[in-house]
Amino acid sequence: MIQIEIDNGSGFCFGVTTAIKKAEEELAQGGTLYCLGDIVHNGMECDRLRQMGLVTINHDNLRQLHDVKVLLRAHGEPPETYELARRNNIEIIDATCPVVLKLQKRIKEQYECSLTSHLSPLTSQIVIFGKKGHAEVLGLVGQTQSNAIVIENFDEVEKLDFSRDIYLYSQTTKSLDEFHRIIDYIQSHISPDALFQSFDTICRSVANRMPNISQFAVRHDLVLFVSGRKSSNGKVLYNECLRVNPNTHLVEGPEEIEPQWLEGIETVGICGATSTPKWLMEQCRDKLEVLSEK
Repeated sequence: MIQIEIDNGSGFCFGVTTAIKKAEEELAQGGTLYCLGDIVHNGMECDRLRQMGLVTINHDNLRQLHDVKVLLRAHGEPPETYELARRNNIEIIDATCPVVLKLQKRIKEQYECSLTSHLSPLTSQIVIFGKKGHAEVLGLVGQTQSNAIVIENFDEVEKLDFSRDIYLYSQTTKSLDEFHRIIDYIQSHISPDALFQSFDTICRSVANRMPNISQFAVRHDLVLFVSGRKSSNGKVLYNECLRVNPNTHLVEGPEEIEPQWLEGIETVGICGATSTPKWLMEQCRDKLEVLSEK
């Protein structure tokens, strides 16, 4: 009989849990609730909430709405979104993660400080290590009137101007190791006449999952990593599982599990991203139990 273990450390992070709870509470009161973007990067969880009445919209849709309730997901939004909501008499249900809110505030204060100093803001660079176009990053860049520089990976750090001051921040779900590599590179290349400051803004509830999920993955013959393919955090954690255990498969749900994966397997580990609901990992476990009995 195949032994199946679900990773206790996987599943929704605090920010996602809070956003979904707020959505469920609002939907329970009746009426229409809109959500700006997918509330979580997991299609099956989005489908569940849609069946409860949650309507997902984009920014173009938002401009057409008036006198409604709109939930802002954990990723956060730039100041322009709040201003648009004010003009259109939209009630904001703000589910922005507290960690993201704190980061937005720090970046905004840094940018405003540069505006009020005797130096032009163009003499310094606010740099964000993050995924271009990601909802959280758009919210962070928005705190600087779109003047922040976004670098997606270590290879892009060399494009910075090392003769000017650099203030480095990170998207909350990026790799801690790569962030430290970027810091080391800047420190070794920055001009003696320029200032460099880095701010470790990576969420520890996410960063700590990396070593934990490595230990989990290496214990099993087969690993199923359950995640939506749009999840940035999911890609990072999946690649870590794959690194320590080549017999790792990414699935969005139980229907993607292939019976041949179980041939010669004694133990299976099921884990997932911060956007993966526990109920979905349990469905994958149930599917494995059925397949193992055949």
